[in-house]
Amino acid sequence: MVDAIEAEVKIKESIPKDVDDILHYIKALNYGIKRVMEDNFPMSLRFVRELHRELMDKARSTHFSDPGEFRKSQNWIGGTRPDNAGFVPPPVPEMNAALQDLEKFIHVEDMVPVVIKAGLVHAQFETIHPFLDGNGRTGRMLITFFLWKENFLEKPVLFLSAFFKKHQQLYYEKLSGYHAGKVGEWTNFFLDGVIEIAHEAIHVADQVTALREKDMMKIQQLGKRAAESATKVLLNLYGQPIVNTALVQQWSGFTRAGAMRVIDRFIQMGILTKKDRDEKYGQSYMYKKYLDIFINSGEAKR
Repeated sequence: MVDAIEAEVKIKESIPKDVDDILHYIKALNYGIKRVMEDNFPMSLRFVRELHRELMDKARSTHFSDPGEFRKSQNWIGGTRPDNAGFVPPPVPEMNAALQDLEKFIHVEDMVPVVIKAGLVHAQFETIHPFLDGNGRTGRMLITFFLWKENFLEKPVLFLSAFFKKHQQLYYEKLSGYHAGKVGEWTNFFLDGVIEIAHEAIHVADQVTALREKDMMKIQQLGKRAAESATKVLLNLYGQPIVNTALVQQWSGFTRAGAMRVIDRFIQMGILTKKDRDEKYGQSYMYKKYLDIFINSGEAKR
C-alpha cells in the first residue's frame, strides 16, 4: 500500500492555489485540534511553530519559509531593503524577547475581554513577524485557536481571512496604526470583522451540514455493508477532500479494486469528481461541492 505521505504529495501536484491553501488550512486546523484535545497542549510558542510547520510545509510561499522555525535573520515588508521598507519588524534578539512577552500575555489572567485580547494577540504577532513567510496565515489561525481555548467558541470555526482579504488595504492601515499606538482604531476594526465573519460562519456551517445530510442520505440507499464503508470514507473526506485510491484503501481497509468500487459509487452519486479528467494513471478525486463552500466564502486565502 502506498504510504499516506507519498499519496498526499502525489495528490497535491497541479492543485489550484485556492484549493491548495484550503488543504493546508484544514491540515493545520485538524493538527491543532488534535494537539489541544488529545495532547492537552498549551498555546505556547512551540504550538505556534507547529501550526506554522503544518501551514507552510510544501505550501505556497513567496520565498523560503523555513516551516516551523522562527526567523534567524532580519525581515521587512515592502521595499527592497530595511531602509526603504514599509515596515521593519524587530531584530532577532528583540523578536525573541517580544515573543516571550506575547506568550505571557496569552496566558495571564486579566480583565481584557476575550475578543479584544484575541485582536491584540493577532496585531502583536503580526508586528513581531517572527517567520520568514506565512506570518499572515499563522497569525489568523492563532485568533481562532485563542478564542477556542478561551471557550469563546465551541469549536475553532471562526476565521477572519475573508474579512481581512475583503478590506485588505484598511487591514494594513489599521495594523500600521497599531504600530503607531492607535490601538483603539485597530480594536474597532477587528471587532467589526468578528461580527461580520460570525454571521458568515453560521452560513458556511449550515451549508456544510446540509451537504453532509444530503450525501449521507445518498449513501444510506446502498446496502448495509456498502453503506458502512462508504460512510467511513465520506467522514474522512471532511478532513482530506482530495483523495486517490491509496488513501481510500487506507481509510476503508479494502483492496485497490474495492477502493475503486467505492470511488466509482461516489462519482455516480455526485460526491466525488475527477480532478484531472484526462489523467489515466495516478488519478485523484475531489469532494468538489465541499471545497466550493470554502472557496466561495473566501476562507483560507492569504
